[in-house]
Amino acid sequence: MTVVPMPKRGKTANPVAKPYEPTARELASQAAYAKRRENRRPVPQIKVSMSDDGGKRIASIAVDHPDPALGYELLAEAIGADSGTFLAGTLDSLAKAVQVGSVVREGEMNYALSMVWGLRPKDQIEATLGVQMAAIHIATMNAAMFMGQAKTWELREAHERALNRLSRTYVAQVEALKRYRSKGEQRVIVKHVTVREGGQAIVGNVGRGGGDS
Repeated sequence: MTVVPMPKRGKTANPVAKPYEPTARELASQAAYAKRRENRRPVPQIKVSMSDDGGKRIASIAVDHPDPALGYELLAEAIGADSGTFLAGTLDSLAKAVQVGSVVREGEMNYALSMVWGLRPKDQIEATLGVQMAAIHIATMNAAMFMGQAKTWELREAHERALNRLSRTYVAQVEALKRYRSKGEQRVIVKHVTVREGGQAIVGNVGRGGGDS
């Protein structure tokens, strides 16, 4: 607790600081952030309660919403779930990704969940990939922490290798999501331009045996 001393007699207390006036760029950024939040789907938070059952730590996961049934429906819509079974499995998977020992951390749980619905998954495959991406990202950050805390070069190199593998895995997951969303369709059109005498340009598709006639 901090105690503010009383001003001595005869001395004037420090004047109240003038309220900060944000710049025009800050106000514009604040407005853009507010607009983006208005367009975001309503997604409730998750609350985690830890309890003991015969010496075993049990984590109870529930939606934090005044109307639990509505809360679960909003959450299912946000992650592209088609059933309560998939939603429950998704939450269980995220809990495993953020679990430390026998404790599921509520803040980390909501962070991981925000990464999934932030991808705006359109179906359960995208949602599942989002869960894996969240797990890999958290593991990557833990590997970076362990590397910084390593006491020997051997441990540091081991954590560095893990960090590199996890980072490459995350990039591969991003590419996989992009390919899945494009349904594997890739169209590449290559054209050449031939300029003939007199300045007339002829544009045509490039193919085998193609050339100037």
